[in-house]
Amino acid sequence: MAQRIGYAAGAFDLFHVGHLNILRHARERCDVLIAGVVSDEMLQLVKGISPVVPEVERVEIVRAVRYVDRVHVESTPDKVDAWRELGFTHCFKGDDWRGTEKGLRLEQSLGAHGVEVVYFPYTAHTSSTALRRALAQLDAAATGS
Repeated sequence: MAQRIGYAAGAFDLFHVGHLNILRHARERCDVLIAGVVSDEMLQLVKGISPVVPEVERVEIVRAVRYVDRVHVESTPDKVDAWRELGFTHCFKGDDWRGTEKGLRLEQSLGAHGVEVVYFPYTAHTSSTALRRALAQLDAAATGS
């Protein structure tokens, strides 16, 4: 049986239980798990945000998670570039991507290379966006703005 190499990429900013869940579920479905940490530059380019936690620290946090065998810093927005470099057989995403334009593009582009895209339940009650928003509100209240 061929080795199943998984790839789970994300910003992993403000690391929370949703991140841990994706990495845990991904590891259960592959022999080797590579976690892709999106670079600071890519986060700014693709999402228009600067991470709260710097890239080097996000890499160290993700590297310390027991489910992760290897960490890859993602420096281009195209997952096919990561596939060419890493040779993964499965790509794991939160199901907030399922059925969306970006999810369908991902399935098509990686599927052309034999990569299966697998979706896991998105942890809706906890997200980096929600945490970032809460921090901004606390900061505004503290500074009186």
